[in-house]
Amino acid sequence: MKEVIVIIAVFLDRDGTIGGTGGGVHPSEFSMYDFSPHAIKKLNELGIKVFLFTNQTRVGRGYFTEEELLKGLERMKGDLAEHSAFLDAIYYCPHKPDDECSCQKPKAGMLLKAKSEYNLKLEQCYIVGDTGSSDMAAAEAVGAKKVLVKTGWGISSLTTHRHTWQGIEPDAVTEDLVGAVEWIGNDLLLKG
Repeated sequence: MKEVIVIIAVFLDRDGTIGGTGGGVHPSEFSMYDFSPHAIKKLNELGIKVFLFTNQTRVGRGYFTEEELLKGLERMKGDLAEHSAFLDAIYYCPHKPDDECSCQKPKAGMLLKAKSEYNLKLEQCYIVGDTGSSDMAAAEAVGAKKVLVKTGWGISSLTTHRHTWQGIEPDAVTEDLVGAVEWIGNDLLLKG
């Protein structure tokens, strides 16, 4: 009988979750929170796939080029490598909101692409982000577990913008990415 391998993956939003302010910044100005490399390394050590999934509408709007975005992402990967941490894959949407693409969160295109490429069961995966109407809604669309962090737009998403969530509730709310990783680790232990 063939053994079925279950791949657990965590999808991380970039702006406001891994670093930055929650608003789009030029890729050359993006910096990770001090705790992010450690948190990502912990996921790596647990054998969990770590994917970045990020809307980058400023490419489509002409604020910076896709080449500049890719250079910034490479720099981020280098910064993670200095802490023995890594991302398994990076998914990004460069389109403007009115382009009606299938990849821009809250749509699930980036998640579905990862599912196809890595043979994932998305309902066994986790989405970590700082917005309810985008990150949590994308998770809801595929049945993934939803972890909202209070960094970036997290607090205003929980309060001022809660009405935009359309009834979606996160499975957990944590202070930051470190708390999210701890919650995910505990959730996996409970599953046995």
